[in-house]
Amino acid sequence: MLDKFSLAGRTALVTGCNRGIGLAIAIGLAESGADIVGVSASLALEGSACEAGVRSLGRQFTAYQCDFSDRSALRRFVDTAADRHRIDILVNNAGTIKRAPAAEHDDAIWDEVLETNLSAPFILAREFGRRMIAKGGGKIIFTASLLTFQGGINVPGYAASKSGIGRITMALANEWAAKNINVNAIAPGYIATDNTEALRNDPVRSRAILDRIPAGRWGNPEDFAGAAVFLASPAAAYINGHTMVVDGGWMGR
Repeated sequence: MLDKFSLAGRTALVTGCNRGIGLAIAIGLAESGADIVGVSASLALEGSACEAGVRSLGRQFTAYQCDFSDRSALRRFVDTAADRHRIDILVNNAGTIKRAPAAEHDDAIWDEVLETNLSAPFILAREFGRRMIAKGGGKIIFTASLLTFQGGINVPGYAASKSGIGRITMALANEWAAKNINVNAIAPGYIATDNTEALRNDPVRSRAILDRIPAGRWGNPEDFAGAAVFLASPAAAYINGHTMVVDGGWMGR
């Protein structure tokens, strides 16, 4: 059974791997045997925590920088990475969140969030998915959100983008499941990362959030490594178009 979770001989492209959930997922995939191609807007090309963690496990690591809100930069990255690497697993994790009430949520905020969180992941999935079709299979994992299912407060752009991720996951699975490509998503709950720092520093909101989580704690980035390894592995061969919620029980309340 453990062999079904092995990723030995595979190469995973993980976006947003500089810290938080993306970093934990990259390390988890490496622990299961995958080599890692990491990309983030602020990822150091040498000496990052991701590189150190992956290489300490005896796996190969290659770093790239890309601003996912910049369509031209994204296309340059795709051309370079696709030419240099045979990607078996794509983890579309990079994202951003901008908080402002809807009446103050201006065009610049909306455009940046939708470009980073929705357009860029689709383009990456399309380009690397095309290559996975040609070679006979692959795995694509999107990072969704609780706001794939809920509306949130003061984050209309983020909610729209993550709702879209849920539907893209299903749409691509409908087309590609028969081509041996598993397309799924992971929806984090409330996790202790940079994106939730404002909420964790607000004693009223933080208390209200914790009171609803049956597990009684904020999640940690490391809580996502196992879910990502599972969806990237042969053990998940018959899982298609699914969004796996990792939330300490929030959605069950």
